[in-house]
Formats: sequence, C-alpha cells, structure tokens
Amino acid sequence: MVNNKKFVRILAIVLAFIMLLSVAMIAISALVDASASANSRNTRNQINELRNQRGELTRQKREVETRIRAIESQRMTELERKGILDARIILTGEEIDNISSTIDYFNLLIREKEYEVFNAQRRENEQLERYRSRVRNMEENGMISYLEIIFDSTSFSDMLARIDFVVDIMRSDENAYNNLVNARNATAARKAELEETKEELDEEKDLLEQMEAELLEQLEEAEAIIQKMEDDIEESRKLHAQVREDEDKIQSEINDQLRLLARQEAAERAAAAAARERERQRQAAAGGGSVTGSGQLMWPVSGIITSGFGVRRHPVFRDMRMHNGIDIGAPHGTRVVAADAGTVIISGYNSSYGNYVVLNHGNGMTTLYAHFSTRSVRVGDTVQRGQQVGLVGSTGVSTGPHLHFEVSVNGTRVNPRLHLP
Repeated sequence: MVNNKKFVRILAIVLAFIMLLSVAMIAISALVDASASANSRNTRNQINELRNQRGELTRQKREVETRIRAIESQRMTELERKGILDARIILTGEEIDNISSTIDYFNLLIREKEYEVFNAQRRENEQLERYRSRVRNMEENGMISYLEIIFDSTSFSDMLARIDFVVDIMRSDENAYNNLVNARNATAARKAELEETKEELDEEKDLLEQMEAELLEQLEEAEAIIQKMEDDIEESRKLHAQVREDEDKIQSEINDQLRLLARQEAAERAAAAAARERERQRQAAAGGGSVTGSGQLMWPVSGIITSGFGVRRHPVFRDMRMHNGIDIGAPHGTRVVAADAGTVIISGYNSSYGNYVVLNHGNGMTTLYAHFSTRSVRVGDTVQRGQQVGLVGSTGVSTGPHLHFEVSVNGTRVNPRLHLP
C-alpha cells in the first residue's frame, strides 16, 4: 500500500512537470513564431511599397505612350521625337529596377517562409513525440492509475482534490491531441504560403524578362531615329547645330557654377571659422557646398574606348568635328561611378547629352557623364570616389549604349586620358 502511494505521488509529480514543460515550450514557440512572422510582414510590406511605386511608374509610362502615339500628327523635329522616346526608355529602366528590387525582397521572403516551415515542422514533430509518449504511458498504466490516484485519498476533500487533478490530466491529454492537430495545420499553412510566395516570385521573373525585351525594342526604336538622320542632310545639319549649341551651353553653365562656387568659397575663407562652418553646412543643405577631390581620376566605367578625344568623323553627322570627351562602350545598365570625390553641380536631361551629371572636384576640375539611362544623384549631393552616379544608357544623341565622359580644367575641356591611370 505504501509503495502504491509513493508510485501515485511520483506519477502525479511527473505528470505535473510534463504539463508545466509543455506550457513553457508552447510559450517559447509562440515567441519564435511572432518574431518570424514579424520579419515576413516587414518584407511583405516592402514588396507592397515597391508595387505601389511600380503602379505610379506605369501611370507615367501610359502618359508618355499617349504622347508617342500623337507624334505622327505633330510637327516635331527628330530630336524632339527622340526626347519623348528617351522618356519612355527611362521609365522602363526604372520599372526594371523596381522589379529587380521586388525579386530581391521575394527571395528574402522565401528564406523567411522556409524558416517558418522549418519551425512549424519542428513543433509538429515535438507535439507528435509528446502525444506518442502520452499514449504509450496510457497503454502501460491504463485507467487504473487514475483510479489509484482517486481511491488512495485519505479524506473526502482529498478525494475531490485528486478528482480535480485527474480531470486536469485528462484535459492535458485532450490538449496534447489538439496541439498536435494545430501544429499539423500550422505546418500545412506555412507550406502553402511558401508555395504561393514562390509562384509570385516566378511571376515577377517573367515580368522582368518581358520588360527587358520591351526595353531592347524601345532602344532600337530610339536609335533608329538617330540613324535616320544620316539620310537627311538638312536634318543632320540642324541637329549638328543643336548639339554644338548644347555643348557650349552646358560648358557655360559649368563655368557659371564654378565662378559661383569660387565666390562662395572666397567669402567663406574671409569669414571667421565658426561662421564659415555654419555657412558651409547651410550651403551643403542647399546644394552649394563643395568637396575637393584628389586630382587623380579613376575610370568611371569598365569598357573599350569607342571614340577618343579630339577631331574625329562623327558617327551620325559624317563630318569632321571636335569630340570633347571620350566614349566608353559598356552594356546598357552598367554602373557608372564618380571618377573622384566631388559635389554634384548639374544633374538633368539635355536633348544632345541625354541624362547627364556634372561633378565639381575642386581646384578648377569638373567631370561630365552623359547618355545615362538613369541618374543616381541630384544637385547638391556630395559623392565619394567610386560611388555610383548613374547607369549606362543611350539617351540623347547616341547610337548605342555607352558613357560619354568629359574632363574640364579651369573652364576648358581637356583630354580625360591625361588624368586617368
């Protein structure tokens, strides 16, 4: 009888410990689930934000498409037509960047979902093992264990307490089964979410291929306009004059910016140290600050020089003319970096240069980067040597994707090769 009582007490203690351990494990699993789910929600929010941005790009692109359809009914120069097509190419490039970023986030979301599936499967296995252990225990001891717990009571109140304990044990058995079912359902749900996410990723990849093919068609259409000018002597002369005018205008704008910066820097040097620091901070915030480079430039993009500095036969106009920079051939979308540390003094679009950026490196030196598909910096930004400033494209007067790179010293264009390694 004494041994039975000891056995009953030990069994009760063990069962109570198992119940407490199960509750603790469930609580820990819940915390892990909450953390993983929060990561998935954050990633999904990023994807939704990118898709909203894509919707705005699509709206802008529809507006450009409307302008393109109206081109034939308007009296436009070929250069104006090229500008409209460039606008569509730029938006398509931004859509491709958007889709690529969305794919990156989907890959991250898939890894998070795979982790959630792993945790769900682990919890299911744990619940299954607990349930199997409980079933084995019931088979070994049978209902007699419950009866012994009740009938070994020493008083009526003790019996009621023991009955409550047996009820708790039975409820624990039911909970163990329910936990197993819930764990299996959770695993199935996580697996379904993972498969759905993979399908969404495949859709984004298909869309990326479609947009890349569309971009190639748009590039061919835009470049055909430039090629067409070769057959139109009068149009070629007009465009030649426009390009010359744009080159002079841009160089004049660069020189104006340099003179303005020189006056600002002279005023700063004349002021007290504290006032000079405040003025520099104000100008940096307003886009008027400057950064001095090393004077030794690095190559802004890897590629073959397709046209050097100096007098050459223009590929479009077929006449001899001065080429004020070097052309570096590179695939569409290749990163272009700052040749040296500096400040962005111009970032815009020009019918001849397309998307272009000008950096001031101090000591009278500036660099110009033209025909971008996309500009990565704005006026007033300070950039470090090797920092991305744009992507190779074929906007403006261009017969294929390349970077047009110019260097000016004290307002005069010089051969960039003199300052490159």
